[in-house]
Amino acid sequence: MTTTARPGEDSVPRPGGPAGPPAASLTPHRQKGTVTRPGLRRKRTREALTFYAFISPWLFGFIVFTAIPMIASLVLAFTNWDSFQPPVFIGIANFVKMFTQDPLFWQALVHTLYFTVVSVPLSLLIALGLAQLLSRPMRGARFFRTIVYIPALVPLVAGAMIFKWLFAPDSGPVNGFLALFGIKGPAWLLDPHWVIPGIILLSLWQVGAGTILLIAALQGIPPELYEAARIDGASRFQQFWRLSVPLVTPILFFNLITGMISAFQVFSQVYVLTDGTSGPDNASLMMVPYVYDSAFRNYNMGYASALAWVLFLTIMALSAIVLRSSRAWVFYETEVRR
Repeated sequence: MTTTARPGEDSVPRPGGPAGPPAASLTPHRQKGTVTRPGLRRKRTREALTFYAFISPWLFGFIVFTAIPMIASLVLAFTNWDSFQPPVFIGIANFVKMFTQDPLFWQALVHTLYFTVVSVPLSLLIALGLAQLLSRPMRGARFFRTIVYIPALVPLVAGAMIFKWLFAPDSGPVNGFLALFGIKGPAWLLDPHWVIPGIILLSLWQVGAGTILLIAALQGIPPELYEAARIDGASRFQQFWRLSVPLVTPILFFNLITGMISAFQVFSQVYVLTDGTSGPDNASLMMVPYVYDSAFRNYNMGYASALAWVLFLTIMALSAIVLRSSRAWVFYETEVRR
């Protein structure tokens, strides 16, 4: 006796009855558009070759102009080399001399720390204040943003030449302006107590790049958050401190890291403002100018390489500390904290 398959049931042969429709073949068929394993391997190889072809210019530049010089300077840091005679291996003598016998090293390090500790926080505060003002809709906002950003486009040497004229003791506009109020201006770049503050003022003049980033971050905050804060009774200062600042901390963190690294490597401003003399009584001597003087004026490449590596490790250590501390004060929109 035969039975008929119900709707939804597979048609299979029944005992004593005719066979139903043939069952679907269990052998997998190659679908159209699929790639076989050798073909997939060739595709991945082509993609890898294309990737390395595009990054090869950067990779070549990094290896030739960064990696190899860094390795060479690490080797030279343990030698005595005057750039003319073959280098002589002296072990850690350069580092011993640096930390125990060279007062100029500690002077340069203290001046660099002073410049960094003062200029970087001030730059962040000024950039944040300008961004808060310029992020609001107002007449002429684009013009003022352009004015703020233009100094960041001025080359460092040109900016230093401008400030060298501004800070001239007798004929400079800064002291001329102070004289209108009966104030005798300092000698600025010729005064050991004022030369680094003058360099700091030059660095503050170029806060435009950080300001533009903060303007973009502030304008990216949803207006609904401010509206909710106003409904809850928050004042403008509370909205700024409790809402705006936490939401732009990633940009503040970026500006802090890049500003700190740049401050430790300051060179052009110091060299131009002081005519390469490191100021009166080495009052503006900093780490990178000291590395330059050791290498190209005193012809002590080994000692200059040791100085450069100490500077590099100092920057790395401070960057690691700032990166570690960012967990406590940097907030991301997608982050959930408990």
